[in-house]
Amino acid sequence: MNYIRSFMFSIGMLASILFFSVAGVTFYLLFVPFPIRYRFITQWSRFTLWWLNLTCGINYQVEGAAHIPDKPAILFCKHQSTWETLALQQIFPPQVWVLKRELMWLPLFGWAMATLKPIAIDRNAGRKAVKRIIEIGTERLRSGLWVVIFPEGTRVPPGETKRFGIGGALLAEKSGYPVVPVAHNAGEFWPRRTFLKKPGTVKVVVGPPIESKGRSAAEINQLAQEWIEKTMSQIEQHPRDAL
Repeated sequence: MNYIRSFMFSIGMLASILFFSVAGVTFYLLFVPFPIRYRFITQWSRFTLWWLNLTCGINYQVEGAAHIPDKPAILFCKHQSTWETLALQQIFPPQVWVLKRELMWLPLFGWAMATLKPIAIDRNAGRKAVKRIIEIGTERLRSGLWVVIFPEGTRVPPGETKRFGIGGALLAEKSGYPVVPVAHNAGEFWPRRTFLKKPGTVKVVVGPPIESKGRSAAEINQLAQEWIEKTMSQIEQHPRDAL
């Protein structure tokens, strides 16, 4: 039964990707303003989360929503699944993402993402990539957009952790904008590189903003990772690996 449900979800998701990607690129070519394009394209994540709940029985609950500030911030999120790339768009204000530039080359889907002002980087570029995150990220924050970063750099299975990259913390240090840490256990229900999905409720916990002014990038990273991993140990079914 899980296979059939997962198959139905995948068909609906692929069809919606095609529709929203074509529409998003068309809106861009017609010079539709960014706020309107953003609101339209993010309806894809709303539909996909609804369809996921309907077909696979996966919903979610958010704890700590009161911690979300009313001004732009840098979001540090645990990365376990495809799920959070959808849910963050519905939980938080308008946002842009730090992501690998290769995603922009994907036909239609990547082109549609490229219209939403992402911070696309070459992960092999080292300091140049970090400089790009700081420069473009600061510009996006000043324009009123949040910046979403997965500081571990890749999806990590439940019960595991990776050292945080420095790019997001340097953006916080240089720009002065706060960091909002987010923990969740989506990997328990929609594991990475896995077709089958498990019904249940994803727990999302939003932490108190971490003030970046007067703190070094290393200190910001330490505070964010400590909070995220401590929270993960409380909501995950898997035992946590030591940092």
